[in-house]
Amino acid sequence: MAAADPFHSICQIRTTSGEYNIASLPALEKAGLAKLSELPFSIRVLLEACLRKVDEFVVTSEHVRQVAGWNAAAPAQIEIPFFPGRVVLQDFTGVPAVVDLAALRSAMQRMSKDPRKINPLVQCDLVIDHSVQVDYFGTEQSLQQNIDLEFERNLERYQLLRWAQQAFSNFGVVPPATGIVHQVNLEYLAKGVLTEDGFAFPDSLVGTDSHTTMINGLGVVGWGVGGIEAEAVMLGQPIYMLMPEVVGFKLTGKLPEGATATDLVLTVTQMLRKHGVVGKFVEFFGTGLSSMSLADRATIANMAPEYGATIGFFPVDAETLRYMRRTGRTDAEVELVETYYKAQGLFRTDETPDPKFTSTLSLDLSTVVPSMAGPKRPQDRVLLTDMKSQWHSDLAKAFGKTEPAQPVKVGHNGSSYEISDGAVVIAAITSCTNTSNPSVMIGAGLLARNAVKKGLTRKPWVKTSLAPGSRVVTDYLAKTGLDQPLDQLGFNTVGYGCTTCIGNSGPLPDEVSKAIRDGNLVAAAVLSGNRNFEGRINADVKANYLASPPLVVAYAIAGTTDIDLTKDPIGTGSSGEAVYLKDIWPSSKEIEAAIEAAITPDVFQREYGAATKGPEEWQKIGGASGDLYQWDTKSTYVQEPPFFVDMPATPSPITSIHNARCLLSVGDSVTTDHISPAGNIKATSPAGLFLQSEGVKPIDFNSYGARRGNDRVMTRGTFANIRLKNLLCPGTEGGVTVHFGTGEQMSVYDASIKYKAEGTPLVVLAGAEYGTGSSRDWAAKGTYLLGIKVVIATSFERIHRSNLVGMGVLPLQFREGESREHLGLDGTEVFDVQLDDSLKPLQPVEVMAHKADGTMISFVCTCRIDTPVEVEYYRNGGILHKVLRQLAAE
Repeated sequence: MAAADPFHSICQIRTTSGEYNIASLPALEKAGLAKLSELPFSIRVLLEACLRKVDEFVVTSEHVRQVAGWNAAAPAQIEIPFFPGRVVLQDFTGVPAVVDLAALRSAMQRMSKDPRKINPLVQCDLVIDHSVQVDYFGTEQSLQQNIDLEFERNLERYQLLRWAQQAFSNFGVVPPATGIVHQVNLEYLAKGVLTEDGFAFPDSLVGTDSHTTMINGLGVVGWGVGGIEAEAVMLGQPIYMLMPEVVGFKLTGKLPEGATATDLVLTVTQMLRKHGVVGKFVEFFGTGLSSMSLADRATIANMAPEYGATIGFFPVDAETLRYMRRTGRTDAEVELVETYYKAQGLFRTDETPDPKFTSTLSLDLSTVVPSMAGPKRPQDRVLLTDMKSQWHSDLAKAFGKTEPAQPVKVGHNGSSYEISDGAVVIAAITSCTNTSNPSVMIGAGLLARNAVKKGLTRKPWVKTSLAPGSRVVTDYLAKTGLDQPLDQLGFNTVGYGCTTCIGNSGPLPDEVSKAIRDGNLVAAAVLSGNRNFEGRINADVKANYLASPPLVVAYAIAGTTDIDLTKDPIGTGSSGEAVYLKDIWPSSKEIEAAIEAAITPDVFQREYGAATKGPEEWQKIGGASGDLYQWDTKSTYVQEPPFFVDMPATPSPITSIHNARCLLSVGDSVTTDHISPAGNIKATSPAGLFLQSEGVKPIDFNSYGARRGNDRVMTRGTFANIRLKNLLCPGTEGGVTVHFGTGEQMSVYDASIKYKAEGTPLVVLAGAEYGTGSSRDWAAKGTYLLGIKVVIATSFERIHRSNLVGMGVLPLQFREGESREHLGLDGTEVFDVQLDDSLKPLQPVEVMAHKADGTMISFVCTCRIDTPVEVEYYRNGGILHKVLRQLAAE
């Protein structure tokens, strides 16, 4: 906790469970340093974290004053440190973090120190939810069949995580087949208030998944970060962030009959994308919050990455407390939340004065109407009334079809049918966004019940699936009897995890896939997810629409997007009559009554009481115990990274970099998706050739995501994106470069190996906005492992710049008005970078570029090591190196 109390802000609160110290925000206001009622609630949380953590080194009194003086109209362009209270991981992004922790323990052992010193210093929870795929569907056996395949494909990764579960303190693992990380976080992991060393403070976190923002619906500040940032927080380091702008979004009124939370979130997403909130905080306020369930708030908060915000925040209020009680939190936990937030001026009511915001917009909830979004982006909202006409427009404009395709005949189980453009071949109730929300899940079940009563069935070409976000959903659907009609329509449970929305939709039936390809059809998916980018859902499906779970069921019955569900019959009933969507749509009263009857605290207590136990397959995983992970040199999934091998006990002084060569020269807006390995592994790529040399057949390659625990694979996939354009090789795309020693064109990885053998340090030259995007951890790790010492860019994306420093790579920024082109650099030069051990944040750094004809270009860059703490990271060779040395010295 606080190493100092310069503002005399520490005081106590009392609850029936005990007395706690707090870093009092009202004390700051009393001292004249802040006007709390004018600060957005989200800024108040950042202010508390600074106030509580003042040590006059990492967090200074000036940081507190800067946050307390937040200027709504024009927030100061300064970086502030933030210490989140927790970290959440999912298995794709969490595996590299666990590998690094295991490697740190191995390094401690080599240094003859106690490896048990390596533990997360804040609570860290990993939820295994990204590995299940919908290979089987539509039967009672689908769930178990998909679980069996999941364990078969991922056993090596799960052995590592099983070891971590028993090896680390402050580290919890929620096993497969339990739930989706964000729903588990909302319903179980989040406490609202955290306690440590006698202090109480707001729950806050970062997560290695962009939709970590879902927890903002519970009044918890949290967002998605890259793996390096998450590891740094786990090991007690802060996150540095620019003082944010905060956009206020005022909500009034109440959702009308027939509108769902999904319709609301698609409306909000469209509005905020249009307003422009990228990199900003969004905070919701207004009397409309009081008519909104917490599950509805979480649905909106979940979509923050889709509208571009860092967070979509809802303050703590009476509904927060009600939700905590409903989801099985203890009386003591709820009392502490209420007492703490009221004492700190962090509790919202309808009488709360509106804070000052950088900008505002508003929405009357009563104006929300049924909607979908697609066919390629979550912000492209389509009113349900316009869906048929918009489909025809999109078919021509988005997919270039001037004439609809001819229907294609499909044979299936001895019968046949025809499909054409717009055939819905995937209908998936999936993702954390909506499966956490009982109103839309119960709504889907009631619609299914009504449809079955009318004699309606799904069309035979539709791959249907239900992937609940937690087992609580299964419990309340069974209690209401709504699981049966969903099963009858093919919406059997296929797994508990993130499936269709991240591309784990699995293959379509062969006959459907063949028909789509033979007829060049634009087939469609309708899913209750949060992302529908082109190529993401399924390789055979070009048009993808986000929709509420009841509409997912409706489109499975209709079987096509070429329909106006507000006017056209959805199907023919068993009595031969036309059935319309309005005939089977459940009322709000029905939905509310079912929720009230079926969702009780004991359901959550029972299901989450066994959350860490996992299925039988998890419990059977053996051979993983002890303080040290037993690295298997034959594994192609998990290897000890070389970061700490042969690391000296003390860092060497910072010195100049001489005779460096350019490995890549790239243009503007090169993203971390261009840099970081992602997607499928090509057989002819360096990574594919390596796996084949290890005896892995191409059919068993899996993806880069699944192999993020193996640096041998990931380094070979860095800068290997097929759309990367290296200006050193004009006219080419992909991970190719020139080795200047031989003049040979080769893969980036092969060139880096040659340079390493020669002892040549490497440079990347880049344009503006270098490093935007996600997949951030391996974008920096891979850069480091390729031997790149310096990246010189016109400008950097904030997080990637930080991650480069965190891996010991020097980011240099061209001065205003200068660039590679302006200076006449073409990447063929030999570079010298002038540094010494007195390096200071943001200092000028001279670079000399020697051309082959003997001429030299000398220019000065700004060192984008921005803080004194980052200088220490760089001096040590990275964040983890610094932490390792620090712990070894204790």
